[in-house]
Amino acid sequence: MFRDITTLLADPVGFRKAVDELVQKYAGVNIDKVAGIEARGFILGGAIAHQLSTGFIPIRKPGKLPHDTLGEDFEKEYGKDRLEVHTDAIANGDLVLLVDDLIATGGTAEAAVKLIRATGGKLVAACFIVDLPDLGGAQKLRDMGVDVISLCEFEGE
Repeated sequence: MFRDITTLLADPVGFRKAVDELVQKYAGVNIDKVAGIEARGFILGGAIAHQLSTGFIPIRKPGKLPHDTLGEDFEKEYGKDRLEVHTDAIANGDLVLLVDDLIATGGTAEAAVKLIRATGGKLVAACFIVDLPDLGGAQKLRDMGVDVISLCEFEGE
C-alpha cells in the first residue's frame, strides 16, 4: 500500500499540527540547520526550520543544485538513485536535523545521513511523519547511531 501525506499537507489544521509536533520535540535543542530530502522533506523541513529559527538545506536529486555538490549513491527498492548537497551547505560541526515525510526501507535517508556527515555535520536526529517499521529503515538509521522520531507508524507493510 502506498502511503502519502499530500492530504495532510492540504489540511491547514493537520499540517500545522504535524509541524508543531515535530518542532516541539526539538524546542530548546541546539540545531544549526534543518536538512530536508526532496521533495516533501522540503515542505516539512522549511516549515520546521522557520519555527526553529535555523537555516534550511535542500538534499536533492542529481543535477538540481547550482553549485559544487557532494553526492551519495544508494539502492532503492527498484534500482539505484543518488542524492546531492552543496559542499558548503553545512559547516564543520553544524548540528543538523534531517526531515522527510516517510521512512520505509531507509535507503534515501541513509544516503542523506552519509552526506550530512561527509560535509562535517553532526546529526541531532532524523524525523518523519510516517514510519513503516516492517521495512526496516528507521532501524537502519538507529544502527548508524541516529535518533529517529516519527509521528505515526503503519505496521504490516
